[in-house]
Order: sequence, then structure tokens, then C-alpha cells
Amino acid sequence: MRKTWAPRGHTPLLRFWQRHDRLSVISGLSVSPGRRHLGLYYRLHRTNIHQAEVCEFLRHLLRHLRGPVIVLWDNGRIHKGPPIRALCHRFPRLHLEFLPPYAPELNPDEGIWTLTKATLANGRPDCVTTLARDLLATLRRVRRSPAALRGCITGSDLPLFLR
Repeated sequence: MRKTWAPRGHTPLLRFWQRHDRLSVISGLSVSPGRRHLGLYYRLHRTNIHQAEVCEFLRHLLRHLRGPVIVLWDNGRIHKGPPIRALCHRFPRLHLEFLPPYAPELNPDEGIWTLTKATLANGRPDCVTTLARDLLATLRRVRRSPAALRGCITGSDLPLFLR
């Protein structure tokens, strides 16, 4: 929920109902070292994301990115374990680096979700399909905006490497 506007003296009412449908998204920003090209990759799932989906996402990145791929991510349980280690062993150009625990300010991907949630705030989709459509449209808009992607990286507390 975000702030909204209404005529003075008329409290806006947002109607909702509790649903148990869900969408889970895994995403990542890419920066090519040579050209400084920025990219946004994501995968949408109708269930919770587990290590199998993380491995699929990493394989997706490896198909689309050339050369060594260094992944910076948080210390979530789904980012660790035998399937992830096996994937790294199978693809030596994949390198995983973990951010410190409890440091979302270092994660540029948090900026992507700040932008996305701000766009989707106060919406009330009637079904999970409508939510998925709106979410994908928002992510495509962010993906096409180099300024937004750069802002997510420079807005994080990572050392600046885009200068």
C-alpha cells in the first residue's frame, strides 16, 4: 500500500480479499565489464522458488551471458546446497559471491523491486494472471530503461564500478 489522493474529507477505500495465490520472481542485474552494458534477467514462478528454480535461472544466465559470470547474491538458503555446488562444478565460468548477511542495501536488485512495487502499489488485480501480466509489463519497462538500471546499481552501497 502506498499513499493515495482523495478529496478532502473523503477517506479512500481500497477493497481487498485474502487470497492464497502467489507469484515468486527471481531476478538479477548484469553489467558487462567491457561495454558497461546493463541488463535485467528474471523468471516468474507460480510457486515458491527452491534450489531447482535457482539452478534453472543460473543456466538461463549462462545461456545469455558470455565469458565469466560472477553472481553476487544474499545468503538465502535457496542460494546454497548440493544442486548449486554441482552446477558451479559443471560450469567453471560461473562464480558465486555472497553479500554479507542482513545487508540488503548492498544488493542492487533491491532497487529493481523498489521500482516495481512502487508502480504496482495500490493496484488490486482480480486474479493472479492479471497480477502476473502487470508485473511482467513493469519489469519489461524497467529492463528497457538503462537509466533505471544504472540508478539501481549506483543507489546501492556497493563500491562504484560504473564510473
